[in-house]
Amino acid sequence: SIRIFNKDLQRKMFSVLRFYRRTGRIPVRISDECIPLWSSPHGGIAFGFDRLVSIFAALDSIRDVIAFPKNNAGRDMMIDTPSLISMNN
Repeated sequence: SIRIFNKDLQRKMFSVLRFYRRTGRIPVRISDECIPLWSSPHGGIAFGFDRLVSIFAALDSIRDVIAFPKNNAGRDMMIDTPSLISMNN
């Protein structure tokens, strides 16, 4: 997806989504002056840092460089999450 980096278009989107300035309804305080700072005009693809490290290290799996890797079922095997909470503890 393409980020909105035009402050006039961003203001229109906030209006459509009913995020109004000075009413407290916007989840994060975003001013028109900040929009050019956090949004760059791009929409391409890029490798993440962990993917680049795995490529440079010639590893077979990206999980070897991810700090908290998940298995194929989406579970963190190091701390056994997600798991049920015991009512006894």
